[in-house]
Amino acid sequence: MQQFSGSEKRVTVFGGSGFVGRHVVRALAKRGYRVRVAVRRPDLAGHLRPLGAVGQIQPVQANLRYPDSVIAAVADADFVVNLVGILQENGAQKFDAVQASGAAIVARAAKQAGVERLVHMSAIGANADSEAAYARSKAEGEAAVLREFPEAMIVRPSIVFGQEDAFFNRFAAMTRISPFLPLIGGGNTKFQPVFVGDVAEAIAMGVDGKMQPGKVYELGGPDVASFKECLELMLKITLRKRLLLSIPWGLAEFQGKVLGLLPNAPLTHDQVLMLKSDNVVGTAAKADKRTLTGLGISPRSMEAILPTYLIQYRERGQFEPEVG
Repeated sequence: MQQFSGSEKRVTVFGGSGFVGRHVVRALAKRGYRVRVAVRRPDLAGHLRPLGAVGQIQPVQANLRYPDSVIAAVADADFVVNLVGILQENGAQKFDAVQASGAAIVARAAKQAGVERLVHMSAIGANADSEAAYARSKAEGEAAVLREFPEAMIVRPSIVFGQEDAFFNRFAAMTRISPFLPLIGGGNTKFQPVFVGDVAEAIAMGVDGKMQPGKVYELGGPDVASFKECLELMLKITLRKRLLLSIPWGLAEFQGKVLGLLPNAPLTHDQVLMLKSDNVVGTAAKADKRTLTGLGISPRSMEAILPTYLIQYRERGQFEPEVG
């Protein structure tokens, strides 16, 4: 079997085994880059190898809490992508350690290694003054990255959807066991859900050098929808009828504090606080063309993608007939 003999340019991708990471690795491999996937457990990242040619994709061990492992992972790399992030804290995986300090460690190592370009993934909603620790740590991470590597490119996606997403899949799974779905704060929070493949393409374009250095790009899909509208669309696709129950903010915060004590909590207090702010592309990013369309990417809609994987949540899966 022939070994990979494409580009000699090497990209180190931190967090490449995650939901977004797999699509980023695939996009980079298609472009012919050698991809070094830096993860905490490379023995569990073998599924990434078939995304490229033989020898093109190499999982290596790295942990953002251990600078020496990060330095080793970026050695000889031409480009670096940092996708590492967590939705809730667990054990040593704290927001500050991963999304603030960890981001700084990657950026510093990349600069010291002479890396040509760095793409860092943050999130829409990153705000140093936010009530939510998640949003504050994302903002601190962005600031640290730009201090250490001023030419870095930062991407902020809205809620990312795709076959293995943690949003639509979670609520669709709830319809199997619950007669209702919660509308936190009435379900009025606005989102701009973005397809994971489009996010990956934008990040790969950053590696290609098609983003402006030192700029923050906000990535959203073609439609803005409320939390309630997202759940209504999911129910329409899954052919399920469930009561959408409004949960007042005060009660939701209390539930988040209680449920947040559980391992792999379905809801945390911090997540409730995040829902108090809309999660959409800002007017400044649109005006400056720091968006998917500004990069020449036509974002794919929820209506086009969600049926390809939410159909599994119908009572009889793909065999459930649609009425009307």
